[in-house]
Amino acid sequence: MTARPSSEGPLVVILGPTASGKTRHALQLGRRLPVEVISADSRQVYRHMDIGTAKPTASELAALPHHLIDVVNPDEAFHLGDYLRLAHAAIGSIRARGHIPMLVGGSGQYIWATVEGWEVPAVAPDLELRALLTERALRDGPLVLHEQLQRLDPVAAGAIHPHNVRRVVRALELQARTSSLASAQRSRQTPRTDAVILGLHADRRELYTRIDARVDQMFERGLIQEVQHLLDLGYEPSLPSMSGIGYTQVIRCLSGQVDRAEAVARMKTATHRLARQQAAWFRSADTRIHWLEPDDIGAAVKLVQAWKPLRTSAARGDVA
Repeated sequence: MTARPSSEGPLVVILGPTASGKTRHALQLGRRLPVEVISADSRQVYRHMDIGTAKPTASELAALPHHLIDVVNPDEAFHLGDYLRLAHAAIGSIRARGHIPMLVGGSGQYIWATVEGWEVPAVAPDLELRALLTERALRDGPLVLHEQLQRLDPVAAGAIHPHNVRRVVRALELQARTSSLASAQRSRQTPRTDAVILGLHADRRELYTRIDARVDQMFERGLIQEVQHLLDLGYEPSLPSMSGIGYTQVIRCLSGQVDRAEAVARMKTATHRLARQQAAWFRSADTRIHWLEPDDIGAAVKLVQAWKPLRTSAARGDVA
């Protein structure tokens, strides 16, 4: 596959596991280069969900322009196709201002879909089916749905972690509504040649320490109150937006299934698992990733400034 070179400057990507310092690295890079952030986080698109999704603080948002944060309400559908449409529009508007777009986050699907030029069919959500599947996952566990997807579409199942209920449900929904495999409904057009992909190294012990401190801070800042507010607003625990790490554990705490200490412990364990999965996936995903220490801003600046458009680019392996 041949890709057209870009003469508009680079698309910077900062990726890495949760708590690896991506936001801090982006802010520091913003002091050296005229960048604007496009969030690549599948949870930060939801309004009213600030603490549990580790959104940038008000001061961080004021220090550097951010896009694709607080896009939809927690009960509104938001899928990969929606993200790509908004991300590409943001890239264009940022460049029109003479700035450098910078994709920052840990959602690998969002990142690679943007970099590789994926096109995703616009399939309207089946809310009734989605509710039934989500309820089944809550009742019987997420593995039941993943096993169902494995039988129907092994390729799609192999690209989705068994505990990622939201994406498993969406794949089953696509298959049901279109009578074709979810893995066959995504296509790649022209992959981007303008990406400078920066990955942040993360020592596992240090990462776990950061995660544990951040979880403690989330509870101190009012994570329980945030989840209670969402419930008071009428957002059901079965919503895909409410199935993320932190929200699941706090909902169980509020319902009396576990106490606060157990909710904290379970959230830390779940986040450790997520970080391991992200670190392993990003490290093996693409040889184009330039791995840096989180505070090595000088190296990041040099890589961005040294960027030159490529004339060809082979499409990477199709993973999500």
